[in-house]
Amino acid sequence: MSPVDLSFLPSKLQAITHQALSRLNPDAATQQPEGLAGLLATSDYAAEVLATDAKMLSQLAKADRLTPPLKLADYKLWCQQALSNEEGRPPTDEASLLTKLRLFRRAVMLRLLWRDSQFAGQPQQVWQTAAEITALAEVTTEAALAWLEDFYAPLWGKPYPRGTSPAKVEAGEVKPLRLVVLGMGKLGAGELNLSSDIDLIFAFESQGETLGGKRSFENQEYFTRLGQKLIALLDKPTAEGFVFRVDMRLRPYGDAGALALSFNALLEYYQQQGRDWERYAMIKARVIAGDKQAGESLLNELRPFVYRKYLDFSAIEALRAMKAMINREVRRKSLENNIKLGLGGIREVEFISQVFQLIRGGRDTELQERSIRKVLPVISSLGLMPEEASKELLVAYEFLRDLEHALQGLADKQTQTLPEDEIAQARLAWRCGFADWPALYQHLQLIKQQVRQHFNAIIADPEEEQPEPTKIDEALACLWNEQAEPALAEEAFQQAGFKKADASLKVLQSLYSSRAVANMQPIGRERLNQLMPQLLMAVAATQNPDAALERTLWLVEAVLRRTAYLVLLTENPEALKQLVTICAASPWLAEQLAKMPILLDELLSPETLYTPADKNRLQDELRQHLTRIPEEDIEALMEALRYFRHANVLRVAASDLIAQRHLMKVSDYLTYIAEVLLEKVLNQTLRDLTRRYGRPRLSNGEPADSGFIIVGYGKLGGIELGYGSDLDLVFIHDGHPTLASDGEKNLDSVTWFSRLGQRIIHFLATATPSGQLYEVDMRLRPSGNAGLLVSSLKAFADYQANQAWTWEHQALVRARVVAGDAQLTQQFNALRGTILGQKRDLAKLREDVVSMREKMRANLGSKQGEVDLFHVKQDAGGLVDIEFMVQYLVLAYSHAHPQLYEFTDNMRILDALAATGVLPQAKVDSLQEAYLIYRKTTHHAALEKAGTFLPAQPWVEYRQQVTQVWQELLLNG
Repeated sequence: MSPVDLSFLPSKLQAITHQALSRLNPDAATQQPEGLAGLLATSDYAAEVLATDAKMLSQLAKADRLTPPLKLADYKLWCQQALSNEEGRPPTDEASLLTKLRLFRRAVMLRLLWRDSQFAGQPQQVWQTAAEITALAEVTTEAALAWLEDFYAPLWGKPYPRGTSPAKVEAGEVKPLRLVVLGMGKLGAGELNLSSDIDLIFAFESQGETLGGKRSFENQEYFTRLGQKLIALLDKPTAEGFVFRVDMRLRPYGDAGALALSFNALLEYYQQQGRDWERYAMIKARVIAGDKQAGESLLNELRPFVYRKYLDFSAIEALRAMKAMINREVRRKSLENNIKLGLGGIREVEFISQVFQLIRGGRDTELQERSIRKVLPVISSLGLMPEEASKELLVAYEFLRDLEHALQGLADKQTQTLPEDEIAQARLAWRCGFADWPALYQHLQLIKQQVRQHFNAIIADPEEEQPEPTKIDEALACLWNEQAEPALAEEAFQQAGFKKADASLKVLQSLYSSRAVANMQPIGRERLNQLMPQLLMAVAATQNPDAALERTLWLVEAVLRRTAYLVLLTENPEALKQLVTICAASPWLAEQLAKMPILLDELLSPETLYTPADKNRLQDELRQHLTRIPEEDIEALMEALRYFRHANVLRVAASDLIAQRHLMKVSDYLTYIAEVLLEKVLNQTLRDLTRRYGRPRLSNGEPADSGFIIVGYGKLGGIELGYGSDLDLVFIHDGHPTLASDGEKNLDSVTWFSRLGQRIIHFLATATPSGQLYEVDMRLRPSGNAGLLVSSLKAFADYQANQAWTWEHQALVRARVVAGDAQLTQQFNALRGTILGQKRDLAKLREDVVSMREKMRANLGSKQGEVDLFHVKQDAGGLVDIEFMVQYLVLAYSHAHPQLYEFTDNMRILDALAATGVLPQAKVDSLQEAYLIYRKTTHHAALEKAGTFLPAQPWVEYRQQVTQVWQELLLNG
């Protein structure tokens, strides 16, 4: 009779546990008595192992491998010891290796079943078990592969790239290739089940042949033979069982495909024929054995197949289709009690995480995570799901996976179906920490209901959530898919509020009958057909449906070959609404979206779309945005900077037009965007040059990390950037005139800083697929286009003091440092104050200012005879008149009132002019009122692509106010 105490077990389990104990050798029945009953109560497989090997528990305990958690390194050591003989040598034949691998697996399984029975109901135990089963798979696969490579080398040789000579092999100049073993599914994620099979894909780096063996094989045949041997070592059932069931069906073409494929063949397959489900599978792909370095290179090349650069909402469609297929299979096979495939089961949690990974993983690289338990918190941290929801799903997933382990531990079978007999149910309940089966089952139903709710909220068809369409909506929907008679179609447009129904109908029909639509693939045409009825209804809800339709169709036409964007809009009715609203408000914005459809991402978050970021937040957003890009990938960096600019300008414009943001705030935001980008470009180019040539020497002879500033002039300097503004820049350095940089490969300071300036302009002005970052104007530097690209501070000071024209001092009024060295910035500010604070001959100053202004009017303003038109900027009484008056007054009176040159923006300078009494408050108010309305008009003219020539009549009063002050100051003074 067994001395093991069974009283702590439920009555239903005592009999079956007693029966298991009676089958054990007396030695086994007395091992670890404090935990043996719990182990046997939860696993028939454990009882079979102990009946076969009575000493295994005591051996595990003696080696301290029974209870403590083990890591991959521990498993490597344990595996090496398990496969070696008493002299520490590996097996000499396949049969011995086959047996030793299986005995090792048996010991590991007993250990894990013991731990699971002791730590029942503890959430973290499920992950420890999953990690250790994964470690077992990795170490046994690697050990078996390495053994096979060595064992068959005398017969088959070792594989090398094509063209490798035996001489190079003997000299050690070329290393042999190794098989790359990709672990898929839960193996790749590091989350294997207790009795899981393993999904593998075999690959090798290149074609070639084996050298050094009795026979030579093409690499394809060699790796196929090696793969077959590896599968047999792991999968073949023997008296000792198996190591892992191996499933190779995830490879290209499944069972009909080659067992091992070259990298080129794999890449070609996925690029040309890869299907949606293979993208899901590749999320979890990981190199678990063989040539890990080559395997990582392969996965990097496959990443664009898995993760699209754009937001790929087509993933939702495919996942819905896959889940629908699974649901049909569940119903057909009556799998409702399957905790993996049934409603609210493990697969639905996986689908939820995969949706976000596939849609956004190319953009938010934090989502490129194989583990479900690790990616769920990332999803909520990115604001894609409430934190409470991700926590709830993680708790549900832990419970479902623990229950799965308990199911599979009963008999070492890969099953996810709940048992029907009462004893098995009682065993599961006790193993999972529940009082009885009804308690476990009730909790399971609650978990499944929670998962199902989250699944429906995320993957449900958006059409299910839409309100009932009106008769007008239904009529508009028919216009695209059914192409109604012209008269009926025009009537439907008129009823929907189109003012130019005939013209709008022609625009729609033009797209419908276009060659681009005719040439679409069936799946693309289906997506377009799903979107267009929704689009027409959204357009009809705007105040200007005619303009909204025409401009929105610019985008639709631009993405006909990138239909994932069509899905994005179909799946997100709110984003579609934002799109048509913005297109109705601004043709300029509509054009920007058509040129860069990737900006549609911004429409998904109205809370940020209409709330531009301040400078601190912009800096933080840019930093996060660029952490995903390797520093050496300059092309990707340039594209990322351009996206950042366009996305944030879109936010500013949307808040300007839709949220009616104040003009000054609009200019502030546009200026912040430029400043943050200039800071990044300067820091990047400084790093690149320093890495290559060392640090430049400053004028004091010391090496420096910077010694360089970017000075913004014009609208950038005046914090008054508009939507299409270029950047007026001047580069200044404090380099030593003769000393070289401190790198091994050095440059004199003048050349060093000149190259820095060239690289900055290259970063800003180079045209990429997303266009230029900014157009740059360097003509305000000393001597203009004839001068050096970068000036020393000393040369700049000399030029300003002795050679600069009056108009260049006027420009200096709006000059300020926007990026660069803090100490040099102070020196520049002091110099600027000295230049602007000079006492001047007022008559000569007035003459110079008026002369320059008249030249500008003649060249840039409206021509003689255009009396009905007013050029807001250049005509008399316009914007530039105000700017010139402000500049004149700063130059004229700063010697007496230094506060006049403290600021660079016109509004605050005008305030200072009033505060100092240089200009009466009434005149300041008059000029500020005109200045604000002029600037707002130019902003909106840019967004509406209306130009700056406007009907003259509405502006007469403002022009008279400005002209009167102009005459008093500059003509009658």
